[in-house]
Amino acid sequence: SSKIREGDVILTYAFSSSILKTFKAAHERGSRFRVIVVDSRPHFEGRKMVSKLADIGISCTYAYITSLSYIMPQVTSVFIGAASALANGTVVSRVGAAAVAVTAKAFNIPVVVCCETYKFSHRVQLDAITHNELGDPDALAEVKGRPEITCLQNWNDLPNLRLLNLRYDALAEKFITMIATEVGMIPPSSVPVILREYNA
Repeated sequence: SSKIREGDVILTYAFSSSILKTFKAAHERGSRFRVIVVDSRPHFEGRKMVSKLADIGISCTYAYITSLSYIMPQVTSVFIGAASALANGTVVSRVGAAAVAVTAKAFNIPVVVCCETYKFSHRVQLDAITHNELGDPDALAEVKGRPEITCLQNWNDLPNLRLLNLRYDALAEKFITMIATEVGMIPPSSVPVILREYNA
């Protein structure tokens, strides 16, 4: 939370308990900052984040991922949660996080990943396809609150169509400025160093 300064506009994506704790600590310290919560279908985890931030009293804005390039010029830093930090510096996070990190890099905005060291892994991964989880494909076909949208309702009957609902993204090291952990801020390249220290 020490990296959050007075007047910052911080963009975050979906929901992360680590990010929520970081924002709460900075707010309780007296820092005044604004958070833009970016969200996407089909999980809409950002709704939970923006609701909790508003309850704490933090000024926040909620937007869909499609508005990233419009929002990014006003952002001072990006905070992303992580499912895992891998030995080659790649970070595994909620699907859509890579788009956020790439856009931030294009605008020269620092990307901070919040990841506890127990999530560090010796595994190496270069993309989000080789190792991932698949979500329910029907979640992509349905648009909640819009029953008139039925164009993918019978997608199973179409032999040339497959719906791919990936759960995670792989963020390459080059798109990450720092990883914030309980032992301090480290560059992504230092993940194997921490792993060696813990295994010594």
